[in-house]
Amino acid sequence: MNATAPSAAQTPAAPPPAALTPPARPLGQWIFDVLLWGGIAVVLAVSFGPAEIEKFPLLFSGSDNMREFGRAFVNPDFELLPFFISQMWLTIQMAMWGTALAVFLAVPLGLLGARNIAPPAVQWPVRRLMDILRSVPDLVIGMVFVVAVGLGPFAGVMALALNTGGVLGKLFSEAVESIDKGPVEGVRATGAHKLQEIAWGVVPQVAPLWTSYALYRFESNSRAATILGLIGAGGIGQILFDSLNSFNYSRVAAIAVVIVVAVTLIDLLSQAIRSRLI
Repeated sequence: MNATAPSAAQTPAAPPPAALTPPARPLGQWIFDVLLWGGIAVVLAVSFGPAEIEKFPLLFSGSDNMREFGRAFVNPDFELLPFFISQMWLTIQMAMWGTALAVFLAVPLGLLGARNIAPPAVQWPVRRLMDILRSVPDLVIGMVFVVAVGLGPFAGVMALALNTGGVLGKLFSEAVESIDKGPVEGVRATGAHKLQEIAWGVVPQVAPLWTSYALYRFESNSRAATILGLIGAGGIGQILFDSLNSFNYSRVAAIAVVIVVAVTLIDLLSQAIRSRLI
């Protein structure tokens, strides 16, 4: 005799699902967060006076100089526009060469400064060298090269190259430290030596990030190169500071417009390049 299937009334009811509880954070993490964010809040409160944050209302009350500058800024003087464009192009060329030299410097620094590539005896001093390069301001490095080679764009190029080389070297090394070990071990299993492991197992993984970092620094250098005009490094920055010193605010406004347009075009070009390469 075949056993009959139990009816729905005889089927035992499923037990109710257990109540879900949110995961609890360990006490150590909670204490660390409190100390971290509490410490930041304390530092901000202590630095309120030294940073003169109490002057913030002066931004809205205004002064005669601010009103004069505002009137001139809305009436830019484009009489020397071709000259401004040529000087902006010189500034961009400085940024291009500074970034290109920085990349050539940052690639070996990034590899030798990565913990998973270089031994500690090499990695530690390379990291300290990168700290020095990116800690010294562009203006200081530029002044050293102005003394060495004289006024002109070359001093600005070298200042950008060294400072940016330190920044990119750090970013490149951190990208190398975050790679997947699988491809590297696969290349090593074929009997490849260390340089082949880097060329075929490391570089293909970090190339997109390296490209993105280099393009971002090129955008930043296009702006930073204008500041180097303060020390006589040429480009649009030198014209900008000359106009500021002569209180020709209408000309300053025109130069600012040229810089904004140039940086915007560079940003759009960088986005197009990233979308093609990354």
